[in-house]
Amino acid sequence: MPDRASPPLTAATRPIYLGGEIYRHSSYGRKHPLSIPRVSVATDLARAMGWLDDSVYLDSPMATPEQLARFHDRDYIAAVQRAERDQKVDLDTALRYALGKLENPVFPEMYRRPAIAAGAAILAADLVRDGGVVHSPASGTHHARPGRASGFCFFNAPVLGILALLDQGLDRVLYVDLDAHHGDGVQDAFHDDERVLTISTHEDGRWPYTGKVEDRAGGLARNIPLPPGLNDDEFQHVVEEAIIPLAVAFRPQAMMIQTGADALADDPLSRLSLSNRALWRAVTDLVGLAPRTIVVGGGGYNPWSVGRAWAGIWAVLNGIDPTNASLTHSAQTVLKSLTWDRREGRNPPSRWFDSLVDPPHTGPIRDVVRHAAASVRDLW
Repeated sequence: MPDRASPPLTAATRPIYLGGEIYRHSSYGRKHPLSIPRVSVATDLARAMGWLDDSVYLDSPMATPEQLARFHDRDYIAAVQRAERDQKVDLDTALRYALGKLENPVFPEMYRRPAIAAGAAILAADLVRDGGVVHSPASGTHHARPGRASGFCFFNAPVLGILALLDQGLDRVLYVDLDAHHGDGVQDAFHDDERVLTISTHEDGRWPYTGKVEDRAGGLARNIPLPPGLNDDEFQHVVEEAIIPLAVAFRPQAMMIQTGADALADDPLSRLSLSNRALWRAVTDLVGLAPRTIVVGGGGYNPWSVGRAWAGIWAVLNGIDPTNASLTHSAQTVLKSLTWDRREGRNPPSRWFDSLVDPPHTGPIRDVVRHAAASVRDLW
């Protein structure tokens, strides 16, 4: 008797992890903040901790040009393809599409890498069709615009994932962006779409210098700019007093959480001061608010802090408390093998590779944080 075909994998029974080997050897260039490994570190750590096995791991597919064109202009898609093929851009292409400079450089995988991150977001939407949770650390590229790159982002994977959810007939999708930088590309993509509520927490006064409290786009956008030095207690106040009430009022059928790790204290590209505990607690509190949840990564420019943060998120999604986890010998080996050319990485503190957990950063809740949270609670 022939073997019965295995049922298709869905997230309805267990969380699914989407990764890919392209991230292990791909770099934006030695001088770029994304010269560091990130997704591969999180994946290796999760495996080394015994939290991730092959039964729930999938290699991410590459989005086709047709899939990318659901949001991006076809001439832009073709320009990124040509730039990867030729490993150069002319002046007109550079100016028109924001390609080829330090922010969005030409590098060997500049089309394939973001197309795979986008493919993962699209696949994640299909995997949660019947409910459940998917973690795709690479799919948090939230700045890209229809016709140009922006903020290290060539294709907007969150937008493409949300569009795939909407294509299933859903009409209430919640996007929560916890990155240190405003989720401008996602907010603007759904500016006039009443089916999508975007909520962004981010450092006030930081690039791209958008996302003020009063910025509500077409109505269903809420922005919570936060002051430098943000501590764990302040972040939790925002989650409890602003994000959760908005989510409860919206009653999302699906949710995407962007978990940029650049708001952590050890990250070089923000002045926020969170521990990874705060990020893990936020995900814990949010993940049950919708029957379908996609958790993506985002910023994060210290290989130790971002890898530990995203591995811990995978633990949280599987009901494991990472704050009680001791690093295995294999996990320590993963962390001790990392290098970082920045000054902070030349003599890294031992806690970056001896522990998964950051020390907590507690403190008072400042009035500016209370005001920001209170200013966005109304939805209709």
